[in-house]
Amino acid sequence: MASSARSRELEVAALPPAEGPERPRGLLALVRQGFARGERPEMRPAVGLFTDVSICIGCKACEVACKEWNLLPSNPPEWRESYDNTGSLSATSWRHVKFVEDFGAPLPPRPVLPDMDLTALLAEAKEGKWHFMSDSCKHCVEAPCNLACPTGAMIHTEYSTVIVQPDVCTGCGACTSACPFGVVAQSPHDGHAHKCVLCYDRLRDDLQPACAKACPTGSIRFGAIEELRAEARARVEALHARGFGKARLWGAERFAAYSEAHAFYLLLEEPEMYGLPSNPVNPWGHLAGDYARGAIGLILALALVAGAVWSFAG
Repeated sequence: MASSARSRELEVAALPPAEGPERPRGLLALVRQGFARGERPEMRPAVGLFTDVSICIGCKACEVACKEWNLLPSNPPEWRESYDNTGSLSATSWRHVKFVEDFGAPLPPRPVLPDMDLTALLAEAKEGKWHFMSDSCKHCVEAPCNLACPTGAMIHTEYSTVIVQPDVCTGCGACTSACPFGVVAQSPHDGHAHKCVLCYDRLRDDLQPACAKACPTGSIRFGAIEELRAEARARVEALHARGFGKARLWGAERFAAYSEAHAFYLLLEEPEMYGLPSNPVNPWGHLAGDYARGAIGLILALALVAGAVWSFAG
């Protein structure tokens, strides 16, 4: 499998650069192009990512690979109260390895004495642990960002992933407000929305996403979505048998008020520990009530105006 993937990468790398689309000539051709529709690609088997936090070591190889492949700028150095130097997902950080510290209350500082036995200090039992999770776009089956986009910039691809078309995006910000996970971000440079596109260009060349290829432990797995779900369920059972009773899947199945995700996780603790909601809610589910309240408010306002006009006329 690895040798075939390497040979495919070498084959793609040897291809000549693709020619860009022919530019429209003249004002009329430019206007016509704005209303033209391209050919719909043939649907392919749905793919996704399965991230197993139990074997993530926090190396950030996925972060670096994502930035390198997508030509994203590096983050400026910033000191934080953690080893997590990225902080969060952003318009230039499409993948973020979370460093969650689970050490309880901080211990009081100990004075360093000349006769301190460092060997004994290192041998002391350590309480608490680290939790690492490589986070990115969830590529939701019913993506609120896709539903909120007024221009069609946010679309589902033939691989059932969600991408942004920057040439169609107007920077209205509707998708950033709709995403319940804070994934989509607007760039301060071009004003457009940006997020993980699951290396759509690599998928079209039959290559796996850069993050999955770079992961040294296999924490990020790429493949057909149903195969990944079956693998994830078996992994949860194996962890339960080894005493990890809290191990669970997040996003592999449909929630009560939210769709399943094509980038899902195996967690060892409660989802809130990793900054994920236990039961996410699609904001579109509240629109019926919002419209009803808006209609009632409009009717009351019109009645108030009509009453005022009638009182003055009388």
